[in-house]
Amino acid sequence: MDTLPDAVVQYILSTLNNAKDVASCNCVSKKWKDSMPYVKSLYFPRSIFDNLKSGQTSDCIVMQMLASTIQLEDLVVYCPFTRAGLASWLFVLGPSLKNLELRMDNLVDQNVTIENPTKVECLQYARNLESLRLWGVLMVNAPKWDTFQRLQNLEIVGAKLEDLALTEALRATPNLTHLLLLGCEGLRTVWIELLHLVHCKLDFYGSGSCSLTLTAPKIEYLEIQGCSLIRVRETNFLKNLSLANNAGRVYMVDFGKLTALESLSIRGVQWCWDAINKILQLASEVQNLYMKVEFTGDFEALLPFPEIDFVDFFKSHPKLKIFDIHGAMFAALCQKNSLKNVDSSFRIPCLEEVVITVRSPLNAEQKMNTLESLVQFAKKLKKLKIRILGMKSGHSSADDFFEEICRFRYMNPNLISIA
Repeated sequence: MDTLPDAVVQYILSTLNNAKDVASCNCVSKKWKDSMPYVKSLYFPRSIFDNLKSGQTSDCIVMQMLASTIQLEDLVVYCPFTRAGLASWLFVLGPSLKNLELRMDNLVDQNVTIENPTKVECLQYARNLESLRLWGVLMVNAPKWDTFQRLQNLEIVGAKLEDLALTEALRATPNLTHLLLLGCEGLRTVWIELLHLVHCKLDFYGSGSCSLTLTAPKIEYLEIQGCSLIRVRETNFLKNLSLANNAGRVYMVDFGKLTALESLSIRGVQWCWDAINKILQLASEVQNLYMKVEFTGDFEALLPFPEIDFVDFFKSHPKLKIFDIHGAMFAALCQKNSLKNVDSSFRIPCLEEVVITVRSPLNAEQKMNTLESLVQFAKKLKKLKIRILGMKSGHSSADDFFEEICRFRYMNPNLISIA
């Protein structure tokens, strides 16, 4: 390193980001120390200040390092810090900082008197941010933010939020293209209007009874977990859609036309049949379909799926290439009248891969007929994987069904696999 030109040394050292490494380099030589202000990124791990000497604070040490930089662009802080410390850092770095990631640790302090301004409100000093990631956020009151005109990516993981607080926070970030809210609790009615949003992942923790209205005319990727009522009317560019509710029931989905949709995933314990039927009708152009909904029913009673006509289903989804279904949907396709209207000219034109999870030996003959029909009518089929899940092998009907599946695989060894 001593033989290298100063500019090369400066470039190499400027790529360091771990705060401990940067501090160590300051002690090597004057040349190295003079290069450290050009560091573009700093990362403070969770345990970096576990063994501080008496009189030292993490706020002051971080401030010293940040003040020595000329134009820091990326800052990641996982170690503990105070509201006053954060405010002082961002006041110094505000104009140059582009990417900020903070472990806020607000949730553990939610019973303490709320400071004014809060840690969340201190973020307004970094008005030129392009990306903001926050962990452990308490936001029960609307933050007093000015508009973050340049912010394109916002990620909040592990948060307690109130409806109005989230609405006002998002109103201050009008140009977001990527939004991630993961493990967020306390929300009941969520309204999101982001006209430039392209990628969105929402995970609401709780009873699964949250309602969501999303207005995002440019949305291409959307993943929602924990909502019972979902309304997304502007969907002209939506390509990937995932809807799940592992804690509650999905009562209603209200989407616009899904003409661009390529991939659809629906999961949950119970969906109202109207919601399932509507989303399947709208997704007529879908290429990849994943379904893991165990039951239907509008009320507390858990009901099986109604019969689904095999021919009508595949005629309604002519572009389907990958089809992954679990017990309830497979059973619905295997009802006694499902294959009644099949004629020799019928074809499943694009289907290439099927994964079926079988959980019960009931109606074994009809299920075998459906499996055979998939092989017969899907001429482009390359892979059919049959997953046996939770079937009691000691029962005679289960043994007979499994033997039939094995025989079927033996007749189509290059096509069928059993897991």
